[in-house]
Amino acid sequence: MRYLCAALVLSAAFLAAGNANAAEEEASVTALLKQGYSIVGILPSTAGPGIFLKKGDVLIACFVAETSSSKDIATKYCKPVR
Repeated sequence: MRYLCAALVLSAAFLAAGNANAAEEEASVTALLKQGYSIVGILPSTAGPGIFLKKGDVLIACFVAETSSSKDIATKYCKPVR
């Protein structure tokens, strides 16, 4: 029984980590702005321009990219700042 409980706890931890990563990958600047985040800073970066968004005490860094042939500037990825 003890091993079953440990397996369930580990499975739940892996699922939670996977869901957190999926949420980070799906986040975009547009989606975060619609959720009430505000842009609080920008910076040039070799990964593409960085945009910092904040809501309450949560700070998220997003990086965007574009090319001369792209129709818009797309979010490459967003991650929480800890």
